[in-house]
Amino acid sequence: MVESGQPAPLFSSEYYQDPYPTFAWLRENSPVHEFRFPVGDVRMWIVTRYEDVRTVLSDSRFSSEGGRWGNEEFKQAGLVSGAGSVLEEAVTVVDPPAHTRLRRLAMSTFTPRRVEEWRGIVRRLVTSTLDRCAERGRFDVMEDYAGVVSAGVMGEILGFRIERHQELVETLAKVFPSDPALMRYVPEGMAKICEYAERLVEEKRRNAGEDLTSALIRAEEAGDQLSKKELVAMVAAMILAGSDTIRAFVGNAVLALLDRPDQARLLRERPELAGSAVEEFLRFEGALSTVLFRLTTEDLDLAGTKLPAGSPVIAAILSANRDPLRFAEPDRLDITRTGTRHLGLGHGLHNCLGAALARLEGEIAIPALFERFPGLVPATPREEIRYIESWAMRRVVRLPVEVAEDGPVSAAAGPSA
Repeated sequence: MVESGQPAPLFSSEYYQDPYPTFAWLRENSPVHEFRFPVGDVRMWIVTRYEDVRTVLSDSRFSSEGGRWGNEEFKQAGLVSGAGSVLEEAVTVVDPPAHTRLRRLAMSTFTPRRVEEWRGIVRRLVTSTLDRCAERGRFDVMEDYAGVVSAGVMGEILGFRIERHQELVETLAKVFPSDPALMRYVPEGMAKICEYAERLVEEKRRNAGEDLTSALIRAEEAGDQLSKKELVAMVAAMILAGSDTIRAFVGNAVLALLDRPDQARLLRERPELAGSAVEEFLRFEGALSTVLFRLTTEDLDLAGTKLPAGSPVIAAILSANRDPLRFAEPDRLDITRTGTRHLGLGHGLHNCLGAALARLEGEIAIPALFERFPGLVPATPREEIRYIESWAMRRVVRLPVEVAEDGPVSAAAGPSA
């Protein structure tokens, strides 16, 4: 039962460290909850129940085009995704028919052969990164493992190496600020991401390879190709979606296993569970707290709540994936769980374009860490592990670990659920 007292306010420091009590209260007491977003003090709604979140992600009356459908308060606060950059035309923030065309062209490059090649890239980078971690003995999962692997894979797949990973991470943090004082850095962050993408597209037009960027340049269907602006937007969107999010996903999963030695042991003993384990990690604590804003295209009713046209709505997928009306014992990690139709990679038209890659990296990188280091232990007290303060992403800041020669994986005062 949820207690009657409301827990930490949305997007407060306490909430960022543990949002689940707040989500539980909202699901029980105010599932379509009106509040003021901290950036711009904008009136909006957050949706927390599984079925309602699924509706927001699949109903065409909830649009991703903030510049077209958002109310003036939303626009004036600078909350339109990609505003003023080529990202306004990215597949992630446009609706049909533009979305249908862009996604069809993008997906034409995700061939079975190419995905299988990615498997080899991931395995090679995971092995070499684990070798370097072994030499250290003590390392940070986020910076030295998950971050290196995710940046390296994205660089090789797109056709370039992100040599200064930390710079990219800092740039990504500027794109989705929670602190109103940091809003002025959003255009700078967007511009840098677009600059990465534009340089890459220009280079691949001159020197095409077998990478995904070159494939996107060549992609054609019924005489239709991506324009230069669309190409840059597509590559920039992939950088945004495929770098820090996979790093966050892997880090969250590793922490969950460190907290639950029985599940880590089970994964080592039964490697065939890797697929179901990844689905459970995505459900239990995926990389995204929410998806990008949705805007109502007309006055409508959602679960008994009236929403005016132009209303910004946040779909809390982290909450939906812990909804007890949808999942049995939702706060328990169970890598043998089946039938997990979670929303960790989105749903509907805008479900994750790189879902296959995210699953592939998770299936390889997460078990490999515990296979290589069966005695992996946290190198800092559990209460000192912190999460970034981001309204859109769920990610551990640092996760120091050390390699013990013997002994099982153990947790430092972690939860037992």
